[in-house]
Amino acid sequence: MPVVSSLQMLLDAQTGGYAIGAFNIENMEMAQAVISAAEELHAPIIVQTTPSTVRYASLDLFYANIAALAKSTVVPVAIHLDHGDNFDLAVMAVRAGYTSIMIDGSHESLENNIALSRCVVAVAKPNNIPVEAELGKVGGKEDDLDGGDGGYTDPQDAKIFVEETGVSSLAVAIGTAHGIYASTPKLDMERLIAIRRLVEIPLVLHGASGIADSDVQCCIAEGICKVNFATELRVAYSDGVKDYLVKNPDAFDPKKYGAAGREKVKQICMDRIRVCGCANRC
Repeated sequence: MPVVSSLQMLLDAQTGGYAIGAFNIENMEMAQAVISAAEELHAPIIVQTTPSTVRYASLDLFYANIAALAKSTVVPVAIHLDHGDNFDLAVMAVRAGYTSIMIDGSHESLENNIALSRCVVAVAKPNNIPVEAELGKVGGKEDDLDGGDGGYTDPQDAKIFVEETGVSSLAVAIGTAHGIYASTPKLDMERLIAIRRLVEIPLVLHGASGIADSDVQCCIAEGICKVNFATELRVAYSDGVKDYLVKNPDAFDPKKYGAAGREKVKQICMDRIRVCGCANRC
């Protein structure tokens, strides 16, 4: 089927008490892996690209890959711009055909974050494209995204932010971080519960790679409707390629070691889909 909006996916997840797995990809093989995993488990899925990823190739190239794969499957597939860091990039993603946009103004003041997010909503909404924003700051470093030590989401600010911007979903900072964790994170569940009481739209958890499955599921039980996975997919793909080349040092066909990386990513995605509870939700 054609790529679809993420809006109804998240609303269905919110009603059903599960979350949609949202997976960052870096190449064709990773896109194939994510969608193959979703197809095997009959799960709706969100495929994501970051600003650094689309600088590596382009919005049009990644859209074409994901749209072609979506066309040949029966599961709903949305293509999402993750951590869009400026208005122009968000507009370019809308024009390229992306069906979901994130604008990340979390590095700005509350007032500036509201203003930026409102501008993106004004462009996306007439095109029926949902907009995700971030309030507070998810810490850690991934690609050229540097959240530093992070900063927690204030529940009252979240209420104001959602009311004034009209965003469709909100990424919240409750103790997760991007990249690889140096130690086990302690999630502020009371903060998440407080945000959920004040905010009606679907909530998003970033930095889920490396968090215990039980913690992810606790977050889903308290209102998280979309869970982002990125770092562990990169690690899985790289491990698959490395393992293949160790066993086959004379290999020179990229299809061979690309397939090995793809299979590793597929298995990780299937596991995370089950953790999110979105298997058999199509």
